[in-house]
Amino acid sequence: MAKLIFFLAVQILLLAAVSSTRDDGENFFRTVDRKLLGLHKKEKLTHFKVYWQDILSGPNPTSIRIQPPVTNSTSYFGGITMIDNALTAKVPTNSTLMGQAQGFYAGAAQKELGFLMAMNFVFKTGKYNGSTITILGRNTAMSKVREMPIVGGSGLFRFARGYVEARSKYLNFKNGDATVEYSCYVLHY
Repeated sequence: MAKLIFFLAVQILLLAAVSSTRDDGENFFRTVDRKLLGLHKKEKLTHFKVYWQDILSGPNPTSIRIQPPVTNSTSYFGGITMIDNALTAKVPTNSTLMGQAQGFYAGAAQKELGFLMAMNFVFKTGKYNGSTITILGRNTAMSKVREMPIVGGSGLFRFARGYVEARSKYLNFKNGDATVEYSCYVLHY
């Protein structure tokens, strides 16, 4: 009899454990205290400039075309390029390395040179070492100034939002190499 009671007690405990771990969706969403995430602090606006070094030529390119354009047009429509570009402090490619731009750009316009840019700026020096910002937007590469949104970030740029202004500083039409100034305006906590 004692064995039967013990067996039934264990069965009831197992059933209770299984039913308490069952997720019916009621506990999926919850309110979180903003202070736990550091969101009680005053929001800051940070501005900085970096130079995006897009190198398609030579023995060690930082940009690789993984999908050629779908047509022979000059718009690069349908082409996709993966990047791991240096972000430098000044225009020359050998200036101080601030971080990397990692992601891709894709030809998204049929009648002009217009790209979908999706990239993370990964900072590797100074106060923001290890932090990132994420840029996702439209880049009409032949325009004097292009504006793209900052849609997020990590590290010291957690909950980031803002925008960047891109200005071409150097473009080699033969091999595609380019240097672009990114002036970044980031709101973060």
